Amino acid sequence: MAKIELPDVKDIFLEYRKMQLLYQSALKEIGTKLEILNDEFKFVHKYNPIEHIESRMKSEESIVRKLMKKGQDITVENIERYIDDVAGIRVICSFTPDIYRIVDMISNQDDIEVVKIKDYMVNPKPSGYRSYHMIVKVPIFLSDTVVPTRVEIQIRTVAMDFWASLEHKIYYKYDGHAPEYIRSELRECAEMISYLDSKMLAINEEIHSLKQEDMRR
Repeated sequence: MAKIELPDVKDIFLEYRKMQLLYQSALKEIGTKLEILNDEFKFVHKYNPIEHIESRMKSEESIVRKLMKKGQDITVENIERYIDDVAGIRVICSFTPDIYRIVDMISNQDDIEVVKIKDYMVNPKPSGYRSYHMIVKVPIFLSDTVVPTRVEIQIRTVAMDFWASLEHKIYYKYDGHAPEYIRSELRECAEMISYLDSKMLAINEEIHSLKQEDMRR
């Protein structure tokens, strides 16, 4: 994918970098909350729904691309207004029911406002992509003010994350225009991933059931 030169927006991004403190702080806040919730769930239920957590800040080039795609001027105000995923957290879990457990745990936090959701589990993308996306606002307490700051949270299983990572790499090589036969094979792989998730969940539930029977004997 060709790089975008950013000479005309240099001053804008100098100003934008002041905002990065808020986004980076929001990532820390959400990440800490998720770790605490996972630890509590493990203590109470002897099981941790979260395998691992990844965070990232959107690159300046990606921000420019996204604003251009939306037909918006490259301004700090438009970054705040039109880009929900400047700060992003990816939550990887073992099984599909864990996705909705995590969604509920996040939604029940009093200081988190859920702004938008996209359930690609129920409605996968045409590519076959499955995941659960949330845009949330978390309050960032500065010395003289409180700033609600947006973070995108993506929640998916290990298998879904494997597929999504490979799909991203493949589409990157083709600048988003992969041949139809490759797109078709990726959709087929997505169906296999969905089947794998279902089988692994069934195995896990059977193991749990057997343990419960043993405990009752």
